[in-house]
Amino acid sequence: MRSVEGVPPSIDAPASTTGPGTRGLPVDWDLARRTAARLVGSGPEVGREEAVELVGRLRSDAAVAERHVRDVTGLGQGLPLLPADVVDRPDWSAAALAGMAALTADARLPEVGRAARAVTCRTAGLQLGGVVAYLGGRVLGQYDPFGGPDGEGRLLLVAPNVYAAQQTLGVSSEDFGLWVCLHEATHRLQFTAVPWLRDFFAEEVGKLLSVGGADRVSLTFERLPELVRTLKESKGDSLAVVELLQGPEQRAVLDRLLAMTTLLEGHADHVMDAVGPGIVPSVTTIRDRFTMRRRGGGLVDRLLRALLGVEAKVKQYAVGSAFTDHVVLAVGMEGFNRVWAGPDTLPTRAELADPGSWLRRVNP
Repeated sequence: MRSVEGVPPSIDAPASTTGPGTRGLPVDWDLARRTAARLVGSGPEVGREEAVELVGRLRSDAAVAERHVRDVTGLGQGLPLLPADVVDRPDWSAAALAGMAALTADARLPEVGRAARAVTCRTAGLQLGGVVAYLGGRVLGQYDPFGGPDGEGRLLLVAPNVYAAQQTLGVSSEDFGLWVCLHEATHRLQFTAVPWLRDFFAEEVGKLLSVGGADRVSLTFERLPELVRTLKESKGDSLAVVELLQGPEQRAVLDRLLAMTTLLEGHADHVMDAVGPGIVPSVTTIRDRFTMRRRGGGLVDRLLRALLGVEAKVKQYAVGSAFTDHVVLAVGMEGFNRVWAGPDTLPTRAELADPGSWLRRVNP
């Protein structure tokens, strides 16, 4: 999509991290940003008038969507209704990398020599830039709870990707844009209406990155035959391999993070469909076609998605949405909202697959 007036300029990523003993991920963030910007592409060609209309509509739809999300969920009453930042692919890539750097800045990793760290930083920067570029051509929107100039959160909508998906699905542009905004506005409300969630998420990510250390390298070689067997048996499920590489402490943290993100994604999926045809007239058609799109793609695309964990994320939507649907049907949205009382009331991964067990524990 051509650049249009009103789309913010590129966001500066943090400076490179190359010194020995530096806290945070050993990533050359500037190299990652430049790599992503070079690889991500601009998206479909759209006339200026159509692009300006889409940008303006998406920006305002975010606030409209959040009002409907509040009506459905009962969360966030009294909070300001804010617009979204509508960006292009390079801007989203830069913002995503800046958010990653901010989220992982306090992780304590093992110290390595200066030369080794410099090589690691550059390699990680190139790899991460490539991953973000791949995702930058597909992601429709994102709420980054650590983004924005003050680090207090930022909702981003990627205009060229919203346009491309709407064209591919053959659905109403107005309906599809609002439907996408419902999902992302739900994520914004989750983090702004639940005071403890943002810090809990950051702490858990920090724990995941900090435990385990260098022992994972030797562990990988020791368990190589088991890794190969697991990859075959799981039919390419990258999450199964990731879990195999974790020690007990790290696996416990990963379980909590996966459970939380599965809940957040499933809750957002439930909400974006719960608004009904009165708000999004073609909601059923959009959901059916979008679900097929999530499963689609050619062989290379499916392989990349598996390697990057995107397939695991698609499964999260289904599991989290089924959990939310079950609980809301059983005890209503007010009863479901017990999940936000504190970290102890979040469902475990086992409870997500068995909503009745969560209900018995939290709503006896």
